[in-house]
Amino acid sequence: MKLATLRDGTRDGRLVVVSRDLTRASPAPAARTLQAALDDWEALAPELEQLSEELNAGRIAGTLAFDARDCHAPLPRAYQWADGSAYVNHVALVRKARGAELPESFWTDPLIYQGGSDGFLDPCGAIRVASEDWGIDLEAELAVITGDVAMGTTPAQARSAIRLLMLVNDVSLRNLIPAELAKGFGFFQSKPASAFSPVAVTPDELGADWDGGRVHLPLLSYVNGQPLGCPDAGMDMTFDFPTLIAHAAKTRTLCAGSIVGSGTVSNRGADGGPGRPVRDGGAGYSCIAELRMVETLCNGGPKTPFLRFGDRVRIEMHDALGRSVFGAIEQVVEACRP
Repeated sequence: MKLATLRDGTRDGRLVVVSRDLTRASPAPAARTLQAALDDWEALAPELEQLSEELNAGRIAGTLAFDARDCHAPLPRAYQWADGSAYVNHVALVRKARGAELPESFWTDPLIYQGGSDGFLDPCGAIRVASEDWGIDLEAELAVITGDVAMGTTPAQARSAIRLLMLVNDVSLRNLIPAELAKGFGFFQSKPASAFSPVAVTPDELGADWDGGRVHLPLLSYVNGQPLGCPDAGMDMTFDFPTLIAHAAKTRTLCAGSIVGSGTVSNRGADGGPGRPVRDGGAGYSCIAELRMVETLCNGGPKTPFLRFGDRVRIEMHDALGRSVFGAIEQVVEACRP
């Protein structure tokens, strides 16, 4: 089933079940909010599934026309947002861009940072930043929403805790990152609010493209209508979602409604290198920082600027038949004036 949260004047919005073709929606009587549904998932999920079946069969009268522009993030705010770096190729490239070596342990021990979760950007809301000088960048990712996860859970156990999947734009301010990380205390100012796709889906909606830990579909990203990347999310994912969840739960429990991100989706080239831009027939990149690093390696310096005010970002994933799975994240970069 597919779920979304419509704006209704409250902080947490109104939960709706969305048709598979993303054209219609019906309010969910079983739970007013997605968090409420997650808190009592075992009892409420069957009712939501039944509503989804009836909606897709056209047996519900008075449905709503679904428009992603009416949506909050599926979870407008969450108890936890922990973003991993499952694609070590991405980590290697962005570290090289700032002159940092890649420790060998990064191939065996996942990276996770804890992001701000008290409020997310709407999927079609603006990215508001005070200065272009901060190096505004998109990061196209996937994420899962979990049920309750016990401390010390194993990856095998973590699989059953995955309730929903969605897309992410984990906005980064690249020029603030080096000085912030040099303090040795992690990201904060360099990681503003993230955006999520308008729709979150249960794993079964992905069919054979979900193997229990990875999504085997291209993740599409565009800047001002031009393709930036189409890497396969199932390739080069060093750590799958169950592994990331187990890593996050090593010393703490995760409550229902926790969001765990994959990190920027990134594919290596056929020769094991960083891959080629889309314009050169490659899978491209899911962030501008990777493209700039490749430009530096090939040409001696970056040519592509980071995002500027007025730039538009689109992130989407299509199934094998070309249908949008999660709806699109569509955002414009705007100046934020105090």
